[in-house]
Amino acid sequence: MIKILTIASTLLFSSSLFALSEGFLPKGEFPKTDFENASVEFSSILSGGPPKDGIPPIDVPNFSTADEVMEWLGDEEPVVAYVNGDDARAYPLQILIYHEIVNDVVGNTPVSVTFCPLCNASIVFDRTVEGEVLDFGTTGRLRNSDLIMYDRQTQSWWQQFTGRGIIGDYNETKLKQLASQIVSFETFYKHYPRGKVLNRQTGHARPYGNNPYSGYDNINNSPFLYNGPKDKRLPPMERILSLSASDQPSLLIPTSKLETKPVLNLSYNDKPVVVIATSSATSALDKSSIGDSRKVPAAAAFSSELDGDTLEFEVKAGDLVDKATGSVWNAFGQAVSGPLKSKQLEQVDGGVHFAFAWLAFEPESVVHEIPDAD
Repeated sequence: MIKILTIASTLLFSSSLFALSEGFLPKGEFPKTDFENASVEFSSILSGGPPKDGIPPIDVPNFSTADEVMEWLGDEEPVVAYVNGDDARAYPLQILIYHEIVNDVVGNTPVSVTFCPLCNASIVFDRTVEGEVLDFGTTGRLRNSDLIMYDRQTQSWWQQFTGRGIIGDYNETKLKQLASQIVSFETFYKHYPRGKVLNRQTGHARPYGNNPYSGYDNINNSPFLYNGPKDKRLPPMERILSLSASDQPSLLIPTSKLETKPVLNLSYNDKPVVVIATSSATSALDKSSIGDSRKVPAAAAFSSELDGDTLEFEVKAGDLVDKATGSVWNAFGQAVSGPLKSKQLEQVDGGVHFAFAWLAFEPESVVHEIPDAD
């Protein structure tokens, strides 16, 4: 039985599956929203329990050095790592799980770092749209169990999982997704020792470090507040890494298979790709204490093309190396030693999320078959 702590019960599960309808729209909460300009059925949108910004975003994030957070952030705990130029930042999921959105500026780029616990979806967006910088908050509503955000400038509603506007002035507008990864704090610190880490000075009193969704990511559980289709190809809470292209179905790679095969060399969209899962981090959605939770693969995918050559990768003596030069690479697709030292591969994945969510939003996706390890 899934154990839900008091905060989660109050914020998320105190209401029934109450759907929006033409006759009952939250115009009092969202007076500027143009509800007539919508691209989804209102009946697909459910109340999550809290009102607008009842799960408060962080608008003025405070950061510490990696050395300063070691007192409360465990080595194996998961963080969202986002790097823009020389500005490397880590956003601990123990904080994001209570706020879901951080509006920030990284390397002079306004971004929103988002995390939907119910879909295990961590996505970083460029929040400049048509020349205007938007600030995002939480609507208190869900679609396919996924967070629906809103921008404070027009009060348009946005689907976090897809980054697409679904109601209002920005209906059908798509946010630009920026490459990011969930890695352990130790992995982030090893490669970015001078990086900045979001700290607990959020202006809100929350039991950071605790998981209010204890037991939620059991692989056979059913998602909460979900009334969408069920796809039986994968267990609903299987974590999958996605590859997407505009002209073909997304390719989904179950990360549980990567525990025994941490490196995959494959082709997608007629281009060579390497999937790397040589590191791990604790799950933010397992035990009530995130630090005590089980470890899951920290996966990402990168283009294998570099300077006109195609590289093939393997694990050798515990290191990730390319077969052509023997250079050693890290979890961020950076060569750290050897002839290719300082070279950087392009990250090409769409993140690691729960399978049910990907298959709900993109049912035509193809599941990549990974043979069992020898």
